[in-house]
Amino acid sequence: MARESPPRAAGTLPAPLLTLDGGRVTGAATPPVARPPDSGSLADLPFLNAGQAPDEVLFSRRFSRGDPGAEGGRGGGGNGDAGWQDVTCAEFAAEVLALAKGLIAYGLRPGDRLAIMCRPRYEWTLVDFAAWAAGLITVPVYHTASPHQASWVLSDSGARACVVEGVREARTLTAVRHRLPVLEHLWQLDAISAHQNSAIGQISAYGRGVPDEAVTERRANLMPWLAATVIYTSGTTGVPRGCVLTHANLMAEVDAAIEALRPVFAEPTPGERPSTLLFLPPAHVLGRIVTLGCVRARVRLGHAPSLRTEDLLADLASFRPTFLFAIPYLLEKVFNGARARAEELGKAGSFDRAARVARRYGAASEARQHGGVHGPGLGLRAARSLYDTLVYRRVRAALGGRVRHVICGGSPLGRRLGTFYEGAGVSVYEGYGLTETSAAVTVTPPDAPRIGTVGRPLPGTEVRTAPDGEVLVRGPQVFGGYWDAALGRVLPATDAEGWLATGDLGSLDEDGYLAITGRKKDLIITSGGKNVAPAPLEDCLRAHPLISQCVVVGDNRPYLAALLTLDADGLHHWRLLAGLGDVPQAELLRDPELLRQLQRAVDEANDLVSSAESIRRFRVLPRDFTIDSGYLTPSLKLRRAEVLRDFETEIDALYEEPQA
Repeated sequence: MARESPPRAAGTLPAPLLTLDGGRVTGAATPPVARPPDSGSLADLPFLNAGQAPDEVLFSRRFSRGDPGAEGGRGGGGNGDAGWQDVTCAEFAAEVLALAKGLIAYGLRPGDRLAIMCRPRYEWTLVDFAAWAAGLITVPVYHTASPHQASWVLSDSGARACVVEGVREARTLTAVRHRLPVLEHLWQLDAISAHQNSAIGQISAYGRGVPDEAVTERRANLMPWLAATVIYTSGTTGVPRGCVLTHANLMAEVDAAIEALRPVFAEPTPGERPSTLLFLPPAHVLGRIVTLGCVRARVRLGHAPSLRTEDLLADLASFRPTFLFAIPYLLEKVFNGARARAEELGKAGSFDRAARVARRYGAASEARQHGGVHGPGLGLRAARSLYDTLVYRRVRAALGGRVRHVICGGSPLGRRLGTFYEGAGVSVYEGYGLTETSAAVTVTPPDAPRIGTVGRPLPGTEVRTAPDGEVLVRGPQVFGGYWDAALGRVLPATDAEGWLATGDLGSLDEDGYLAITGRKKDLIITSGGKNVAPAPLEDCLRAHPLISQCVVVGDNRPYLAALLTLDADGLHHWRLLAGLGDVPQAELLRDPELLRQLQRAVDEANDLVSSAESIRRFRVLPRDFTIDSGYLTPSLKLRRAEVLRDFETEIDALYEEPQA
């Protein structure tokens, strides 16, 4: 049975059509707001922009000191910082054209695969669009990939060419090039010496004799249903698989996301351009969609290549974006860093009071947007105004000072942080999706946020839950299938009706908002038969300033336990306050006060669940989980199977020792 939600307000998305089963919402579908494209491709975007707004700034490039390109171009990036140089729509299209001609001159044919192994930077986007303009299919590779991982992606995809960032990435591929007989070209973006051109200059120069019409012809032959990219899953289990995404998949995703997030892409104030800084890896589907969305909506885009906290905060301060796409890790770091600084100044109590006020204000604002009678009262507004000067302004300053919207994904942010940021003047909209769905299938509507959920289906998208709670999705952004190199074709991954089983567990509320509770394969079944999704406990504990990673265990065990790793910044701050700067870390892990603080964090997480689902014991591991150690994927997802295998002794000890 189906029913329509309340009618759409002016300027908002259509309300989702809900499917009910015995009074429970089991499906939600948002009507499309545009017809799917029947011609054209992503390769057309730079040239459409150049024709419609040639002088409009599309990118701001971050030049390093000594970069030969830093001598030319127009500086400022729209914010007065000489380190950022603007690139207009016309300039970008000209660079795309020149590079595409070079790729054609090197003999790359339509449908050939070109891999890109690079951190977030302007050249990544330039190569991506130039490859499409030449009729190629791009294959992103994480710049942190090991030689084995990189060779698998290039070999499985059949890449004929690869563009890498620098010496490190070039060495990674050189070490395994004997396993890549199809790879003919390996270009390096960073020049090896002052006397040698970078890949961009080299390829563009090689194509000077190719007529512009050659690129125009290749673009004309591209159709929406053709493959645009093969993105390999991060491989939390098994071998990464190549998701084949078409131009139509990506165009549908971008247009639906822009429509759903229209207030985010609007002018912050009259005459002020919206802008964002991309620090998510472009090899991840969300980083890719952010880039495409900015090019499509002509939003000024900058790139931040380093995820180190101090580097990223410096880039945010100089670029000063108006909105961000982020993972909860960044927002947790900013909040924990602000509290740590307050504690060092002896003002932790004041910060905690400000945080409580922000959460109350954020919750009251959310309730008002959903028809609550009262929003924040006079006293709460006054308290918020006071702490805005003392606390919230500094939190916003850490994000660059102008950010008012953050779109968050990857893992749940949690209500505690969500309401805090809303009260502090930064609205956070959570979304949910997979590589297989071209990124998001749901997002929180800015005009009706519901903190703690991942929002409603995007326009043209359907979501439903199976009897066992698994989330199923269908829509134009859902991919056609996985690439099978042995068969040389795409293997379908959806059922006959187009539904994709995500492997995630979730539920829909009475208004069509989706909440994700965990991964189906991660479900823990205790020896007492209790089914427990570990994600809520793990996400809560990871938000603590002292904790970096948490793995809840207990499959076929009498109770739940946890492995914890410590956050380097949080531990350093705790050392300073405790006066234990010289104590070796191995000894520090046995410190009674540190263990008491961790126990309090576990107790607070346990308050979210029943007694049978609570963590009874924990153990602190001597080292953190990292990408290099193999316990995190390049997109910072936990490789649970590897952790359970390598720390089996520590897990057994949690059940062998008597409980206190």
